[in-house]
Amino acid sequence: MPATHVVQVSTDSRVYTVNKNGVEKPVNVVQRHNGEVYVHYIDTDRRMDEWIPEELCHLQPPPASSEPKRAEPSKKRRGSSRKTQSMHPEASSSNGVAAPPEPAPPAIEDVDMLAAQPTELVMTEEEFDLRHHQQLHSQKNFDMVIFDVWKIKPWYFSPYPLTETEAEEVASASNQAAVKIPGVARATARSHGRTSDLLAGGLLRQHSGESMLWVCHFCFKYMADGGPWELHKKDCKMKHPPGRKVYQRGAHIIWEVDAAKEKLYCQNLSLFGKLFIDVKTLFFDCDNFLFYILTDAKSSEDHILGFFSKEKLSYDDYNLACIMTLPQYQKKGYGMLMIEFSYELSRRAGKVGSPERPLSDLGLRSYLAYWISTILRFFRRVLSVLPPDVLSTKTTNSFPELIEGVQVSGEVERTQSKKRKIPKGFDGEVSEKNIEQTLCMMPFNAIQEPVFTSKRVMETVPRSDGGAEVHVKVECTLADIARATNLRPDDAAFALNECGLLMHRMSQEDEERDTIVVTREMVEKVARERNIKIMYMDMSCVLLP
Repeated sequence: MPATHVVQVSTDSRVYTVNKNGVEKPVNVVQRHNGEVYVHYIDTDRRMDEWIPEELCHLQPPPASSEPKRAEPSKKRRGSSRKTQSMHPEASSSNGVAAPPEPAPPAIEDVDMLAAQPTELVMTEEEFDLRHHQQLHSQKNFDMVIFDVWKIKPWYFSPYPLTETEAEEVASASNQAAVKIPGVARATARSHGRTSDLLAGGLLRQHSGESMLWVCHFCFKYMADGGPWELHKKDCKMKHPPGRKVYQRGAHIIWEVDAAKEKLYCQNLSLFGKLFIDVKTLFFDCDNFLFYILTDAKSSEDHILGFFSKEKLSYDDYNLACIMTLPQYQKKGYGMLMIEFSYELSRRAGKVGSPERPLSDLGLRSYLAYWISTILRFFRRVLSVLPPDVLSTKTTNSFPELIEGVQVSGEVERTQSKKRKIPKGFDGEVSEKNIEQTLCMMPFNAIQEPVFTSKRVMETVPRSDGGAEVHVKVECTLADIARATNLRPDDAAFALNECGLLMHRMSQEDEERDTIVVTREMVEKVARERNIKIMYMDMSCVLLP
């Protein structure tokens, strides 16, 4: 028979309201202490959870009932008193005799007390460990992280393995007492390297004040005090990630780091990334992963902007396990650059990649933007009559020779690619080497499917003024589009549906197959709505064979 545990659980599932920026928002209370409550905003990501003064948190009144329930005469109702009963007029019976007063419903304070009463639950060993793991991860264990010159507010819990001595230092530095969770063992110096103890150990905030963590922005070594951190910054020998360069465009470099060779660096990087990634669960067993770190180069050092990791061998062909851009560098295109590079790694390996599931809300938003941009660039390419660098064509023919055959001579006017500065997302000057990127088109040499390279139909339609219009028509399947864009069919279908390009359906007799019509006008409309930009990655800057 499996081992079981009997634990007391406080079931406070009531809904409160908090006035945040002038808007009343519903919240759940996760923890209370010393006049403060840790709240979770309902239907909001947990990175928004925070400590607030208890007086700002108000219990939502219970929904009004049209017909209050009558209590059974044999049961006693808590909270009924002489004073409470006097507030309800006595009802008269049909024979004129006053009926006994009905017991009053319990006061709201009594309902609150009943709702907060702990109950006993019997759990298996696995359920017991899972509950304590969830209890640890339900709130952030650090209020602020000092990282180089930045003071960053973490989003989520990260299981930094502080020993008993380090925990005491954190507590004394922030004027708060560190106590362990009942039934959960704290990590000790002896158990410092055991993953199970590291995931189980942790601190819960028990007093007001900021809990601080100091992290080196080169080697990601973490400290519980600012003094040793300042000394370490001066002596740290690591001025760039310990790996090889796989991409370099100006000052921006992507480094490939093998976790099997640089285990401590990748473990510390994973712990730091967990502060901003909710769904990340692997921190210490990193040997099967490669880490790609995006840095910005200065005169004598390279500082990190973000990173992503991928498995060396993924049976599902996932090309990315987790991705993180530091909060101070977000919304500058760095995340999109790393996503584009991850797909380039899959293309060079001859695979069709996709990110590992589940995706966070921010991850889904970023990948949806990439999928839509890739498909729209592809549609712009195949639905164009002329090459993107041709502005106009001019043809002349000799009319008397039309009987024997047409002799055509022509001139082609092309655009000149000019060097221009694109500051967004990149420091320094960016030179555009091909016109496809400038016009947000996919390079034609990237399209390998014959249906798009040799089987496009050019239809010339005469006009009433004697001229003619040339239209491009391509009949293809969703699988053809997915192969041409190096996307999985389900990812491509999801992106097409989200941007509204699956709405125009052609009626046909065969009900088993749906025919979708996509025109260049529809593509341009979505491109304007989504603000499609050029690719951030320059293919000529990839340093891989």
